[in-house]
Amino acid sequence: MTAVTPTRDSASRYRIEPTVMQALRSPRLLTREVLAGLVVALALIPEAIAFSIIAGVDPRVGLFSSFIMAVAIAFLGGRPAMITAATGAIALVIAPVAREYGMDYFIATVLLGGLIQIVLALLGVAKLMRFIPRSVMVGFVNALAILIFTSQFPQLIGVPWLIYPLVAVGLLVMYLMPRITKVIPAPLVAIVLLTAAVVVFAWNVPNVGDQGELPESLPELFIPNVPLTFETLQIIAPYALAMAVVGLLESLMTAKLVDDITDTHSRKTREALGQGAANVLSGAFGGMGGCAMIGQTMINVKASGARTRISTFLAGVFLLVLVLALGDVVSIIPMAALVAVMILVSIATFDWHSIRLSTLKRMPKSETAVMLITVIATVWTHNLAVGVILGVIAAMIMFARRVAHFVSVTRTLSDNGATAHYAVDGELFFASSNDLTTQFEYADDPDTVVIDMSRSHVWDASTVAALDAIVTKYENHGTNVTIEGLNDTAAAFHGRLAGNLGAGH
Repeated sequence: MTAVTPTRDSASRYRIEPTVMQALRSPRLLTREVLAGLVVALALIPEAIAFSIIAGVDPRVGLFSSFIMAVAIAFLGGRPAMITAATGAIALVIAPVAREYGMDYFIATVLLGGLIQIVLALLGVAKLMRFIPRSVMVGFVNALAILIFTSQFPQLIGVPWLIYPLVAVGLLVMYLMPRITKVIPAPLVAIVLLTAAVVVFAWNVPNVGDQGELPESLPELFIPNVPLTFETLQIIAPYALAMAVVGLLESLMTAKLVDDITDTHSRKTREALGQGAANVLSGAFGGMGGCAMIGQTMINVKASGARTRISTFLAGVFLLVLVLALGDVVSIIPMAALVAVMILVSIATFDWHSIRLSTLKRMPKSETAVMLITVIATVWTHNLAVGVILGVIAAMIMFARRVAHFVSVTRTLSDNGATAHYAVDGELFFASSNDLTTQFEYADDPDTVVIDMSRSHVWDASTVAALDAIVTKYENHGTNVTIEGLNDTAAAFHGRLAGNLGAGH
């Protein structure tokens, strides 16, 4: 007797181990989560400052936003161990508001963007992730790896020569450290060693303190002073909608990436709701808003091995503690150490298997083309949404072209030649049914024609219109036509639309 394996219920399917309670009971796991949070916090500081500059706001705005969002998403998000903070994608989208209308309109945009994300989450936008092909996902990952790497160029061009050996040593430490022990995250060791070397030898190299002023007090409630009018909505709504879409897209794709890395399932709808709520909270305290961060998430999950919400929560807490209580210490961390961490992250993020010659030879050319379109569009525009949307459109077009060629029509005559029998094979939709009318011999066929659809399926109105046109052409020749073999769904669809589309009439 064959044993039947019971399917997991919804709760167990989304149960990700180790849980927070398991980590709290295990000194080894807890140490890993705490140190991972510390490494992420150190990496968040220069990024938050840099993104604040991109957005045209005070560096403290980005730092406060990163603190609030990291702490909020630790409780509200659907993907444990994923890092959410101020990001370059969001900064680029809403930068024009701060530049043209001022800080109050900027914060109002962040608040509205968060509310739109909540609405989109309730409408089930997270379920649309299933329509993003694997080739687009691979392109997304590779493009992000390239952007993470190229974003380090400002710290590597026109800098003291000491930067280069420091970065090289940092990379070497992170490469060798996991071979010795994985208890202490390799990025943390690299940061501590390079900082100690710079202080001991008094080397004059760029550090975190050079990136901008660090805050000296806790964030305060911020109510934007904007008129509650339709004119205000017209100003901020386009930017808020763009922020909401880009933020959700980047967050949900990052969550999917972490799911793949950790072989677990996460709640995408809850993640989308959490992102919206975190952005609302960020705006309420004068933050710039953000979304999931691929770089810091990879540091947390891949480089440091974190798996629970503890690391995400502590990343936010450590960030605030570091900039408030230990601002002087944090400011002396050389940028070379953080550059080395981000370069390692970019190398680990890139899907090297996707560009191997053996892979490219086996992979359909259309799949490779979609990946390249996604990569080029994302890197060219520095906009994740543009790259993914263009990649999905390209995948749809190439899929439609490929499937369209799988339709065939076979003609046979009965023994007495009184009946022509046509067998239609394949999936019939707008791309494949447009040529369907050309595959019948209207003038040469006998008085009776049977069209067998048992090995095909009618998917859209274009196909029904094509069948109507075929029937009309035969009727004009005085031929009796019978369509048979439609399955129940296709028959109901055809019966509802046939003769009502104007095709051939």
